[in-house]
Amino acid sequence: MTHYKAPVQGKIGQIIDVIVLLVLAIGALYLPLLLGLAGSDKVPHPIENPTWESLGQNPVMVEQWAKLGFTDPAAANSLITARYDYSFSWIALLVMVVVIVGYYAILLRFSEKEYREVIAEKFGE
Repeated sequence: MTHYKAPVQGKIGQIIDVIVLLVLAIGALYLPLLLGLAGSDKVPHPIENPTWESLGQNPVMVEQWAKLGFTDPAAANSLITARYDYSFSWIALLVMVVVIVGYYAILLRFSEKEYREVIAEKFGE
């Protein structure tokens, strides 16, 4: 039996592969940001005519807010009272499941095809 020798990819092919993978990785990181799907929204619940005490801040906290440049409690009102929006979208969940299952199916299909090619190349039909 002859020793298996894998096909060699050229330099241009390697460069194209790297560029495609880089574009896909950056796209996967930035696409949720561009579509507004990353993170969760904070919804402020401002208090009318706030004081540091009504915002639940003690003197040490007020001192730290002053170091950050917030000497007026009204300026820090929306930051302190902001709460996360925990709303849920069934459509987004369904789309995510379809994408993941579809990716897995494509991955299995291509892997099976490539494995069969390697086995046929190594051992024959």
